[in-house]
Amino acid sequence: MKPPLVSVIMPVLNEAAAIEQRLAELACDQRPYELIIVDGGSTDATRQIVRGFIDTRPACTPDAPGSRIRLVASASGRAQQMNRGAAVARGNVLLFLHADTRLPPMAIKNIEQAMLTGCLWGRFDVKLDGQRWLYRVIERAMNLRSVLTGVATGDQAMFVRRDLFRMLDGFARVPLMEDIELSKRLKGIDRPARIRARVRTSARRWERKGVLRTVWLMWTLRLLYWAGVAPRHLARWYQQPQ
Repeated sequence: MKPPLVSVIMPVLNEAAAIEQRLAELACDQRPYELIIVDGGSTDATRQIVRGFIDTRPACTPDAPGSRIRLVASASGRAQQMNRGAAVARGNVLLFLHADTRLPPMAIKNIEQAMLTGCLWGRFDVKLDGQRWLYRVIERAMNLRSVLTGVATGDQAMFVRRDLFRMLDGFARVPLMEDIELSKRLKGIDRPARIRARVRTSARRWERKGVLRTVWLMWTLRLLYWAGVAPRHLARWYQQPQ
């Protein structure tokens, strides 16, 4: 069997400070079939940097030009941006990657191998990039939660077969919890594959709002979501200054 073709879909908004490095890492080190950057209306230089990278198309090695990169525009909102990227993707596996999440070595190969065994969707274990001991507790709790519940979050680099994603009509058009909502539908079809190699995600959210306060906020939001509170109400609370 031929390895599946993996399309990486990355929603971005004002990521000029780090986007060029991320493009080089993905296009040259990971080399998915294609890399789709979906801009949600950046007001900094994000789009110009991406276009410049595409125009120069730096060769990763003399015999390997790296992944094909596409820049598309979208309405703002992570769910809308990821759905927009999925709509134009040509690979038969979709990997949704946050701009502040970095893949481990051989991540694309790991996904290909998982798909060749017959899995329909999956996620990676996660590691936070901060050094505080409390981050080790948080990341272990996140990984254990996913094992026990079969639910994945966007920080864990979710991947799914394109035909299944489209059959389910993609991410719900909600301002928050779009990853958990999709996980609930996907796990009704099949349990997710677990790739133990860990993605590294930024701890900036925890640093900005405070570690304990952020943990309390995120778990409270998820409990309210499971209790039936509409995501639009949760989003307003989440976006309030803390």
